[in-house]
Amino acid sequence: MAGKSGREISAVPEGGLKEKLLSWEGALILILVAVNILGVAISPVYNVTNVLREMPKYLAEAFMVFGMGYILVLGDIDISVGSIVCLSATMACFAGNAGLPFPVVVLVCVLTGLVCGMINGLIASKFTELPTMIITLGTQIIFRGIAEVSLGSGGSLSMKDTSGLSALGTKIGPFPISFFVLVIFAVIFITLLSKTTFGRRLYAIGSNQTAAKYAGINVQGSRFFAFSLLGFLSGVCAIFLLSTLFGANTTTGNGFEMEIIAMCVFGGIATTGGKGNLIGAFIAAFIIFCLRIALGQRNINTQIILVVIGLMLIVSVVIPAISSAVSAGRKKQGN
Repeated sequence: MAGKSGREISAVPEGGLKEKLLSWEGALILILVAVNILGVAISPVYNVTNVLREMPKYLAEAFMVFGMGYILVLGDIDISVGSIVCLSATMACFAGNAGLPFPVVVLVCVLTGLVCGMINGLIASKFTELPTMIITLGTQIIFRGIAEVSLGSGGSLSMKDTSGLSALGTKIGPFPISFFVLVIFAVIFITLLSKTTFGRRLYAIGSNQTAAKYAGINVQGSRFFAFSLLGFLSGVCAIFLLSTLFGANTTTGNGFEMEIIAMCVFGGIATTGGKGNLIGAFIAAFIIFCLRIALGQRNINTQIILVVIGLMLIVSVVIPAISSAVSAGRKKQGN
């Protein structure tokens, strides 16, 4: 069937079963299976029960994957999320220790993250000549500095009443509550990016911001929304993190930004913008979580685990580049 542009439009949906199996997401599923097989091979205590018991402390980070994915699709970056988590958790602890009801504590935590994200989005959308790396580097220092000043000389603060946090950390069957909430968030944000006009606009902005602007897309409004969303999800991350830590300190959320970016890039989202999807990033998050748990059960040094994750990240970037180069070489020879 011919479209208005004169191009032939196939009536059959693109991407059959074979294409899906050979896609990067299909490869990630195979890697996830391989990581779990590796875990069973190297650790006698690596099993479903133990993984689900340790998973809650990692699941909190995964909430930020969706927001960071949106930011990277736009061609931007946000390295302040770890500091936003720290500040959000700190404010929640103060609210809880002030005797406020737990729902209000959750609201304070999430709103703190949202406000921080809105600050990032406002600066990025108003001062478009500034790289978002520099903007969020500055706010990263400011947000963590505020948290450290608030925590005082002790550098840490524990929740006095942990009943609400304990309830948030309970399980439904073998699965923690955070897992079900994460799946709900995944369905919402994956659908929003892949199936809606808003998602297509984000891809258009990431591919060519100038062309998107002349096409009538509110570029700066979309960027503001994406940064605000990531701030909100950082607040959600903080409240679920508190349900396992029951307190905040100056190192809370430290290094989260690099781990989240690694999950997104390993999941196939290009840092240059306009490419990738959240399904891959979501699978990549669980690959890294399972790898951390498996290696941690063998008492392998944390730094070694980071080296392994770094190597995986480099390989995930190099393979598509090599594939593109090989394809370009074949086309050149064919011509």
